[in-house]
Amino acid sequence: MSLNLYSDIKLRCLKANLNIRSHNLAIFTFGNVSLIDREKKIIAIKPSGVPYEELDEEKIVILDLEGNIIEGTLNPSSDTKTHIYLYQKWGEINSICHTHSTYAVGWSQSLQDVTVYGTTHADHLTKDIPCTSPMEDSLIEGNYELNTGVQIVNHFKYHKLNPKEVKMCLVGSHGPFTWGNNEIESIYNSVVLEEICKMAFITRNINPEVKRIKKTLIDKHYKRKHGKDSYYGQK
Repeated sequence: MSLNLYSDIKLRCLKANLNIRSHNLAIFTFGNVSLIDREKKIIAIKPSGVPYEELDEEKIVILDLEGNIIEGTLNPSSDTKTHIYLYQKWGEINSICHTHSTYAVGWSQSLQDVTVYGTTHADHLTKDIPCTSPMEDSLIEGNYELNTGVQIVNHFKYHKLNPKEVKMCLVGSHGPFTWGNNEIESIYNSVVLEEICKMAFITRNINPEVKRIKKTLIDKHYKRKHGKDSYYGQK
């Protein structure tokens, strides 16, 4: 009975997590995707330390909004508190994806924002992709995973970034987090983030003095895909 009650969100969560592997965004047991059902007040998330090839619907962990296990025999992802904090602070997001993809982690370790160098970036957002500062020792030694969420939210507040527009972030010295209206969007944003980081890395290596592209070109590419006057794709 319980399995049937949570079967849909478990299956969606399973498929989303398997997409991390199929898109080469992580190896072994790295990374996790979660979904929240705000009406039922539950979160589905990948279990901690389980290889992707061993993952199945029954292993997905169901939590309440305080992080208590409602269904499942395995420990949830070690990043669970980060996910819960973001869900609590940003009521408009319904899925979070955390990966250890190579180029995104590389930029995280460089402690630099990813500059808008081209139209692929501008197709998705008009801002540089933010990278937070490294966490202070007291926060690392404290409630680390919760404080990772605090670090992301505070960075967005300080820099006046809107999580509905900038749906990705690099946590300094750690790695990428992305989010969206659902698990399809959060995974999509992780794939896009990795490609943008890869392109930016190549661009900077070809020309270390490269500047960001023109604002007119940024605005053109963003607005043709987003907003009331967009015309990209099929209506």
